[in-house]
Amino acid sequence: MTKTQLITYARMTTPFEIEQQIALEREQIRLGLQQLHSNTSRLEEKSYASSSIYGVASIRELIPRVVDSIESTKLRVTQGRAGENFKEIHLFLEKLDSQAAAAIACKITFDKVFSTKDKSNLVSNVTDAIGQAIENECMMRHYEANVPGLLHTLKENYWHKSIGTHQKVVVIRTLMNRCDVDHWKAWGRANRIRLGGWLADCICKSTNWFMTDMRQQGRKRHNYLVPTPEFIARKDQFMATAELFSPIAWPMLIEPNDWSNQSPGGYITNEVMKGYDMVRRGKSPCIQGETPISFLNKIQKVAYTLNSFTVTVAKTLMEKKIEVGKFVPVVEMPLPPKPVDIAENFDSRKDYRRRAAEVMNINSQSFERSCRTRMTMNAVEVFKDKKKFYIPWSFDYRGRVYPIPAFLTPQDTDFGKSLLKFHEPAFVTPEANHWIAFQVATTYGLDKDTMEDRQIWVQNNHDLITRVATDPIGNLSDWEGADEPWQFLAAAEEYHACVLIRSRQFTNLMVATDATCSGLQILSGLARDKSTAKLVNVVPSDRPQDAYKVVAEACYNDIPDHIKPYWDRKCTKRTCLTIPYNAKPYSNRAYIRDALREKGLDIDKDDLTQVVKAVRSAMDRIVPGPMQVMKWIEKEVAAAIDRGADEIQWKTPSGFVVTQRLMKKKTQLIKLELLGRCRVKVAVDEGDEVDKSHHKNATAPNLIHSQDASLLCLSALRFNAPISLIHDSVLCRATDMGILSAIVRETYMHLFAEHDYLTTFAEQIGAESKPPIIGDLEPSTVIDSTYFFC
Repeated sequence: MTKTQLITYARMTTPFEIEQQIALEREQIRLGLQQLHSNTSRLEEKSYASSSIYGVASIRELIPRVVDSIESTKLRVTQGRAGENFKEIHLFLEKLDSQAAAAIACKITFDKVFSTKDKSNLVSNVTDAIGQAIENECMMRHYEANVPGLLHTLKENYWHKSIGTHQKVVVIRTLMNRCDVDHWKAWGRANRIRLGGWLADCICKSTNWFMTDMRQQGRKRHNYLVPTPEFIARKDQFMATAELFSPIAWPMLIEPNDWSNQSPGGYITNEVMKGYDMVRRGKSPCIQGETPISFLNKIQKVAYTLNSFTVTVAKTLMEKKIEVGKFVPVVEMPLPPKPVDIAENFDSRKDYRRRAAEVMNINSQSFERSCRTRMTMNAVEVFKDKKKFYIPWSFDYRGRVYPIPAFLTPQDTDFGKSLLKFHEPAFVTPEANHWIAFQVATTYGLDKDTMEDRQIWVQNNHDLITRVATDPIGNLSDWEGADEPWQFLAAAEEYHACVLIRSRQFTNLMVATDATCSGLQILSGLARDKSTAKLVNVVPSDRPQDAYKVVAEACYNDIPDHIKPYWDRKCTKRTCLTIPYNAKPYSNRAYIRDALREKGLDIDKDDLTQVVKAVRSAMDRIVPGPMQVMKWIEKEVAAAIDRGADEIQWKTPSGFVVTQRLMKKKTQLIKLELLGRCRVKVAVDEGDEVDKSHHKNATAPNLIHSQDASLLCLSALRFNAPISLIHDSVLCRATDMGILSAIVRETYMHLFAEHDYLTTFAEQIGAESKPPIIGDLEPSTVIDSTYFFC
C-alpha cells in the first residue's frame, strides 16, 4: 500500500481495523487455495480430472492434434495404406466423426490417468474405458437415428434423475432393451480395447504428454499410462496460474481502496496481486474519465450490515431443511433399509440396489442445488458479528458496475439480497411509509399494478404482513409463494416494525425501483420516438404501460386461429425484452415456443415461423424508432469494419470509454449425445480476424448498456445518501427514494433533451449516414412520469 493510501486510511480507519482487513484478505487467499486444490483432488478421486483446471486447458489444446492424427489415418484407409488392424477398427470408428472421437478419447484419458483409484491408469483399463465410451456414444446415436421419439421420452423421464454418464447409459440401455426396437449390438471387450488402444496411441503420438510405464508386480509385469515429466511441468504451471485467481471474494471490513487510472483499487492486497482490474475485459491501457471513476469510488464507500431478521429465519430453515425460493438447503434422504435376504436373494438385492440408487441420485442433486445457499451461509457466518462492511466494485467494459464479491451483495439472488441492509439508517417519514409499502407490494408480485393499487393492497393485508413478520416459520405458506419471497419477508418485517407497531423510528431497508424495458427506454430517447416512449413509461400515464400486451394485441390477427385462445402478453414478453438487444428470429422462436408449451400447446415449425414474423412485424409498427436505430447501427458498424476498423470505440455521456474488440475465435462445435455440446477451442483465444457479424449483433446491446450505465452513474453522483445498483435498477432507503426517483428522471431528461447523443455516437464511429431520429419526443416529459422507474 502506498504512503498516500496509508495516510488516507489513517484518517478514516484505525490501524487495528486495517490489520483486521489484511487478515481477512489473507484468509480469503488461504481458503481460495484450499478450495482450488480440494476441488482438484475431489475431481481426481471421482475420475473426473478432465473437468479440472489443468484438464480443461490441456484438452482444448490436445483435441485438434488428435483430430489431425485420426484424419490422417482415415486418409490412409481410402488409399489402402492403413493396414489390416486398422481396417477392423475403422468399422467401428466410422460411426463417429473425428472431432467427437477425439473429444471422448481425450476426456477418458485424463479421467483415468489422473484418477486416484487403484489401477485406473492400467493401459488395458484406459483403452477399454475409451472404447466403451465410444461405443456408448454410438449406441445413443443409433437410438437417436432409429427411435428418436422414444429416446426423447426416456430422456425426459429418466435422464436428469441419473447421476453420472455411466448411470445414464445403463438406464437408457436397460429401458431400450424392454422395448420392441432395433437393439444396439454390443461390440465386445476385445474390439473396445483394440479401438481404445489405437485412440490412446493417437493421443500419445500427438504430444509428448503421456507414456507407458512397465511395472513389476509380483510375478507379472503391467503397463500403466502415465504423464510425462513435460506434462507434469505444464500441469504445475496451470495450477500456479489458477492460484493467482483463486482467492474467495468477500465484502471488506473497511472502505475499499479508491480506483484510478494509475493504480488498482478495491482490496488492500489488490495493489500487489493485481487480481482485479478496474474495467473487466477492458482494453489495457485505456484511460477512463474522472466522472465514472468518481462514481465507482463513491458507491464503494456505502456501508452495509446484515439483516438479523432474515439471517435468523434462514438459519432456522437450514436446520429444518426447508426450501424457499432461491434458498436451497441440503435435504438428505436416508437410504432404504436392506432386506433381510439381500445376501442370497438376487431379486431382492437387485430391487434394493435400484431403490438405493434413486435415493443417492436425489441426494447428489440436492447437494449440487444447495451449493450457492451453503456458500452464502458460510459468508454470513464470517460477517454475522461485524457491525458494518463494504463492497468493492468494478466496471465491465460497457461501463456497468458489478460487485467483486460473489456473496452478500445487492446483485445476489432474491435470498442473498434479503440478507442486506444499509448500515446507516434514516428517520421514518410519511413518505418513507409509502415506499416501504411499495417494496412490500412489489416483492409480493404486484410490480405491474399502479402505485395506488399497491398501497391499497398493503392496507388490506395488514394481518398477512403481521403474521409473516411475527412468526415467519409458523406462517411459511403466507410468504413462500411471493414473487420474491425473501425480499418480501424482509420488507414485511420492516413495514410491521416501522409502520404498524412503530417499534423502530429509523429504516435502513434497501428499497428497489426498476426501469421499465430499459432497452426500449434508452432507444426511445436516442431516437426521440414518442410512441415507444409512451409504451415504456417515459411519457407520463395514469398506470404502468404494458408493452408486451400491446405487441400481443397488435399481432393477434396475424397468427394462426388455433393459437389465438392461448395468446397473451406472456407469449411476447421475452421477445420484446430481447429484441432491443438484437435477439434474432431464431431466439424469438425458442421464447415463443416455450411460452406456448407452458400453456400446454405444442406448435409446429410453420406456424411458429408465422407467429415470429407477426411479432417482429408488430414491433416494427409499434416501436419504429428503436427498430430503425438497431438496423442503422448494424449497417454502420459493418461499414466501419469493412473500412478496416478492428474495434468499435465510443465515449458515453458520463465520460466512460467503451472499447468493443471482437475477434473471431477459432472454435469447433462437437455434438455428443452423452456429454452434450462441447465447443472446443482449436487455436489461441483470439484470432487475428475481426468478427464482423459479432460486432453487428453486439453494438446495439452494448450501446444500450453503456447508456443506462451513464444514466445511473450521473444520477448516483448527484445523490447524497446510501445507494446501490443492479444494472438498470437503483436501491436506496425508503426515506430517500422520492429524491432519487426525481434525480433519475431529471438525469434522463438532461441526457436526451440537452444532447443528441445518437449523432455524437455516429461521429465517433465514423458513420456514413445520419442516424434515424424521429424527433417527436420531448424528453422533459419524463419529469412527470410516475412509472419511469417503479
